[in-house]
Amino acid sequence: MDLDPVRIVETVLFSAAQPVKVSDIEVQTQLTGTVVRRALKKLEEEYDGRGSAIQVARTGAGYAFIVREAYRPFGRQFAPKEVPDEVLRAAAMIAYHQPILQSDLARSLGSRVYDDVRTLQQLGLVAAKKQGQTLLLTTTKRFCEYFGVEGTSRNAVKRWMEEKAKGSEP
Repeated sequence: MDLDPVRIVETVLFSAAQPVKVSDIEVQTQLTGTVVRRALKKLEEEYDGRGSAIQVARTGAGYAFIVREAYRPFGRQFAPKEVPDEVLRAAAMIAYHQPILQSDLARSLGSRVYDDVRTLQQLGLVAAKKQGQTLLLTTTKRFCEYFGVEGTSRNAVKRWMEEKAKGSEP
């Protein structure tokens, strides 16, 4: 029985907890890169064409199913929270001002930042590099994947933050 490559790629995206690279889909499914890319394009067209609340999105270096911006408020209350609300302010400051010293962040947000940064590091959303007596903080590729940021550069993250602050969809 020949299985449809589009449905195979759809299954991969549905099952994956994180964005998946084309190369990983190739290896795990034995489909060629060309077939995988065509299947992703076809899925994107299918979901867009039927006005689905779900879309195929390129996030960082991979692809994932994400909920369209307009529908996110309805799903948010049912989705398990990975990032506690109380650390989001620190994550936003790091993302917008990166690279930023933890000591500067603490002056802006208070001493709870030290716990927040530790949590963000444990979640893989923030990287810290020793700089003198403090840490230099930046977002990670996982940050971009988790929040659905197009690209992983500091400028891409800052642009995404500015668009979110204006209330527009990136």
